[in-house]
Parts: sequence; structure tokens; C-alpha cells
Amino acid sequence: MSTSSVGVTPSFALMPMLRALVPTLSRLITLAGVVVLVGLLPWLSGRDPALSILRARAGDQNPTPEALDSIRAQLGLDMGPWEKLGHWLSNLLHGDAGVSWISGGPVLPGMLEATGVSLTLMLAALLVALVTTAALCVTAVRRGLSGEPAPTSGALGATLTALPEFLLAAILLVIFAAGLNWLPPYGWGEIRHLVLPALALGLPAGGLLGRLFSDGLTAGFSERWVATWHVAGFGRRRIALAVLKRILPSLLPQVGLVIVGLTGGAIAVEQVFSIPGLGRATLGAASAQDLPALQTGILLLLIMAVVLGGAAELGRTLLLGRTLRAGAVPVSRHESCRGRWPWLVPSVVVLLLVLVIAAGITRDPLASQYLRLQTPSLDLPLGADGTGRDILARVSHGALSTMGMALLVVSITFVLGVVIGLMPRLAAGPIEVTNATPPVIAGLVVAGLMGPSASGAIIAVTLVSWAPLAAHTAALVTEVQGQAHVRITPMLGVGRVRLLSRYLLPAVIGPVFRHAMLRLPGIALALAALGFLGLGPRPPAPEWGLLLAEGIPYLERAPWAVLVPSLALVLMSVLAVSLSSLWRR
Repeated sequence: MSTSSVGVTPSFALMPMLRALVPTLSRLITLAGVVVLVGLLPWLSGRDPALSILRARAGDQNPTPEALDSIRAQLGLDMGPWEKLGHWLSNLLHGDAGVSWISGGPVLPGMLEATGVSLTLMLAALLVALVTTAALCVTAVRRGLSGEPAPTSGALGATLTALPEFLLAAILLVIFAAGLNWLPPYGWGEIRHLVLPALALGLPAGGLLGRLFSDGLTAGFSERWVATWHVAGFGRRRIALAVLKRILPSLLPQVGLVIVGLTGGAIAVEQVFSIPGLGRATLGAASAQDLPALQTGILLLLIMAVVLGGAAELGRTLLLGRTLRAGAVPVSRHESCRGRWPWLVPSVVVLLLVLVIAAGITRDPLASQYLRLQTPSLDLPLGADGTGRDILARVSHGALSTMGMALLVVSITFVLGVVIGLMPRLAAGPIEVTNATPPVIAGLVVAGLMGPSASGAIIAVTLVSWAPLAAHTAALVTEVQGQAHVRITPMLGVGRVRLLSRYLLPAVIGPVFRHAMLRLPGIALALAALGFLGLGPRPPAPEWGLLLAEGIPYLERAPWAVLVPSLALVLMSVLAVSLSSLWRR
């Protein structure tokens, strides 16, 4: 017996340690896989890196074999892909990320400086997002403290989430820089340069977090212990803080992912305001096929993702603490949607969208038959765009393709997010690393392998859009597994299949579905942005995001060119959020 116990006890002691190592190994393996993929991209694409570099350096130079061989020898491209990758990694361990294939200068100093710029912008945008989140949660807190927790419509949060960062940046430029001349239109180096970019990035992020926190607060205030605290005479402030502490563990991963998204997804804002940040530098390196700069930029983005994701997970563990280990996590009780007219908002929104589509579906969206930027009239209700095309016709025809592609991606990412999130430890690395990759970078990688196409844009956006849903699922699964009635199920003979179908899936499907619907407008914009950059659907396709991108240069002279597509995206966002709010357990 003693021999057996001596041999068995250490193995049991090692199990918690091994389980704790799984997320770390997941992050490291995923990070290594992405770095290898990026390093091999020029060879996987089937194009000659030397030819791309020659064209970037001297577009008019004849690509003779001698010139190409000289570039290969100069940059070590004659080593082959695996040898070149190993050489770069070896030098990186010694603090040398190589030299730029385009400029010839060292890569690492410039990328580190760009990282500092992006982190500064991220902190300012995060402050804006947190203030916006707090403002959007006031109603949910007031209802909860009054003893009547009920879901809010989420219309304001959905509207903010539906605002594209590049459109918001352009509007802020026109109003506060060009119109009022209060703030500088571009540049970096002073506090004033931070204000407009931080607002452009922080307001949509605050809209998303505000909707998620409002939903979580409603569920938290509906738990039975809150009523007990009211009866016991606890103060309103203490109860509100306790509910916030209760819901933070499941939402902290989302906060971490939003912070990472602020850093990696700020490419458009950095471009509009000419900010020398990491996202802009990485996009430029990807476009020029500057492999050392691209590798270094993505590596820095991924390191930030891993650090921020680990910090969010640590904070979540500290907040749950002994409650999770003891299996005493409270059970949320979701209230059904109340009110006399729960279908009023989605019905009105559907009616408006149907009217817009019906009014323009018989009109020609491609013909340039009007004056350039012609003002609205009875014959042309929404005016003409910069090339004389009917805006009403383009918005109407673009509705089906825009919403159809976005719904397809949301459906796929919802399924992927739930399936992958059911494995929280194994999924830690892929979730954090995937979320650190902006859709534009994913689009460049997919287009490099497949060529630009609508299907390639769908694949690229899908590849990076499942991560927030998986993180949300993983957080909810961990909490459910820490509840007393779930912790005891193995001792009652409940198998894994029944545990999954009876306890885990019902707890995650509703909240994650609502989260997926909230991301519908952002996915539609990501798809359209890839098309505008030549990585997906291309002009003259009438997708709403393309209409915005085409109309932004004329925002000051012809605001109707961006007003209607913006309102259409807002309506789509409000419809998605209001419908998802009706489906509650």
C-alpha cells in the first residue's frame, strides 16, 4: 500500500501544474505557428520576393535575372525559406530583427518606437471607451438597484458600435479640425494630437463594452443574493459594486480582447490622422512585402496580445478566487424581455430597411447618369456620389450582399466561437493571437495565398472574428463549471455529453449569440474595407462599406454621400441587437 501511495501521490500532485501549463503552451505554440506562417508567406504565395522588392525600390527598372540575383544575394533570399526563417529567429534572440528590404535600415528601433505610439493611443482610447461604457450602463444599474432588472434596448450602444472608425475619424476631422479649427488634423507629439484619434477609436469600443456590461449587469442584479442583500439593509453603492465584481470575471476576457483590438485594429485611424503607429507600419510592410518589418510588426502585436490576454485571465482568476475553487459561483437567472411592445424597435427598423430596399431596387446602381455629387431631388431622392451614380440605388442593391455576407460570417464565427470556447485552456493561445491580427492583415495573407476575391475576404474576416466569441464562451464555461450543482454532477453519474447538453451549452448559447449579433455591423465593415483595399469585393460593387469609403473624401461638400450608408449600418446594428435581446432564457 505504501509503495502504491508513493507512486500515485506525485502524479496527482502534478495534475494541477500540468493543467496550469496548458494555456501557456497553447499561447507559445500558436505564436510560433503564426510567426512561421508570416515568415514563409512570400514563398507560399508563389511570387518571387526579389521581384516584389525590385518593383518597390525601382518600379521602372527592368527585372533582369542579374538584378534579381543581386537582390537575392544582398538580402539572403538565396538561403531558401526555412533557412532564412531560422536565420531571422536566431538574430532576433540577440536583439537584431534584421534590416528593411525596402529602406535598408534596421527594423527593430523603428518598430519599437511605433509600438510606443500605438500603446499611447490605446491608453487614451481605452479611457474614452471606459467613460462611454459607464455612461451606457447607468440605466441598467438604476433598474437593478430599484429591484426591477430588465434588459435595455441597447440602441445607443449598437449605434456607437456601428460607426466605422474611419468614418468617425473623418467626421471628427471635418468638424473639429477643418470646421472649428480647435484641434490639429494630423501629426503626433502633443496631447492635442491624441484627442480626435482616441475618440474615433474609443467610442465604438465603448459602445460594444457598454452593451456587454449592460447585459451582464442585468443578469447580475437578477440573482437571488441581490434581493437578500436588499432585505439585509446593505447600501445601494455596496450592492452595485458587488454586482460589478460578480460580472467582471466573465467580461474581463472581452475587455482584454477589446484592448488588443484597439492596438491591432487602429490601422484606419492611424492612416487618417497620419499617426506613426505599429498598425500602420505593419500594413505598410505587408503591402511592400518587407518581410523583416512584417515579421517584427506582427510579432510585437502578438506579444502584446499574449501579455494583455494573460493579464485579463489573471485578473479574472483573482476576482473569482476561492469562489471558483470551492464551486460556489452563483447561478444567473436571466429575465425574459418585458414591456408592452418588445417587438416595436425591430419592427420599425425592418420596415425602414424594407422601404429603402424597395425604393431603390429597380434603379441602376452602376450607371453614371447624373452630375457628379448632384444634390438630392424628387428624381434623385438621395443624391449622386462622386462619379454620378444613384446613391439610393447603390444602398438598396448593396443591402442584400452586405447583410448576406455579414450574416454568413457571423453564423460561422458563432459556431466556431462556441465550439472552440468549450475548451478554455487549449483555446487560450489561439484566441489571444487571433484577436491581435486585424482583418486587413488577415486579408493580405489570404489574398497572398488565394488572390483577391469575395470568398477570400469572407475567409479572412472569419479567421479573425471568432476569437471574441470564443473568449466569451470560455469565460462562461469556466464559471458554470465552478457552480456547486455542476461541480457535483460527476459524483451523480452525469456523463460528459449530458453535462455539455444540459448545463454548459444552455448557459453560453444565449449570451454568446447576443454578442455575435452585436458584432454584425463591424464584420460588415471589415468585409467592405477589404474590398476597398482590393482584397475582396471591388468597386463598383455597391457594398455599404465601399459607399462610405468612396464618399468620405466628399464629406464636407456632399454629406449625403456618407449619411445614408451610415444610417443603414446603424439600422442593421440596432436590428441585430434588438432581435438578439428578445431571445433570452
